[in-house]
Amino acid sequence: MEKSLKLYLSLVCLLVVFSCNKTTNLTPTKKREQAEKKYKKAIQFMQGSTPFQNGIAEAVAIDSTYEAAVYELSVADLKRGLPNKWLPQYNKAVKLDSATRIPWRGYLYLWFYRDYKKAIADFNASDTLTPNFIDAPQGHSVDYWRGIAYLGLNDYKKSNAYFEKHIAKETKEFGEDYVDVTAFLYNGISYFEAKNYNKAILNFDKQLEYSRNLSADAKYYKAKIYLAENKKEKALKTITEAINDFNQGYNNKRAYVETLRQLYLEDLIELKEEIIKF
Repeated sequence: MEKSLKLYLSLVCLLVVFSCNKTTNLTPTKKREQAEKKYKKAIQFMQGSTPFQNGIAEAVAIDSTYEAAVYELSVADLKRGLPNKWLPQYNKAVKLDSATRIPWRGYLYLWFYRDYKKAIADFNASDTLTPNFIDAPQGHSVDYWRGIAYLGLNDYKKSNAYFEKHIAKETKEFGEDYVDVTAFLYNGISYFEAKNYNKAILNFDKQLEYSRNLSADAKYYKAKIYLAENKKEKALKTITEAINDFNQGYNNKRAYVETLRQLYLEDLIELKEEIIKF
């Protein structure tokens, strides 16, 4: 049995050496072709699984300049909450494609690590890297993401400034109905925190207009404003609607991580009880 195990391990080592020698003498074009082949085969498996990770690692071993594979190798560690492994690997991808990966890193700092200052630094760096257009990691402009990051830092003035810039640009280029409703929601929350209730209501109403009047979050904050303005009946009606919307699944949330200022049913019930006692 022991001899068989030694023979097996020796065979594995020989295969690894043979594989390395086989790719060492390839031209860069051939290396890329083989790496892409390994990568495409690997991504057919579930992300983060052993065959997925091993396949991606093999692709990187063949061609260390294949940015797609270098980046993908970092993703599982990010989602597993291992920054000590994620960031060094991710930064290898940054060196290969800084224009794409720096604003994307800002997005990851923002949502996975709540490091608002590092996120903003990366979003600002993207302005220098791509001066002729505004980057849009994960489908939103860096102005939108900066608005959220500054809200996380409780800098409501800058948060509103970036949201207004984002909304104005999207509206001019595509129409107001194209703007993601969360831009209106977060802009409204920033105005609410700054006690600019008129502009807060304006943005919450915009979100409701473009989401078929269904948003637990917008109605929750509107109810808080009505309570602050001593409009108890209106506040009670609005928070009751907010609870109904929440129970139907119409609340702001994200996959993998808690969204900024995420509301839970307990928050809405607590506000309703506060209004009733008012």
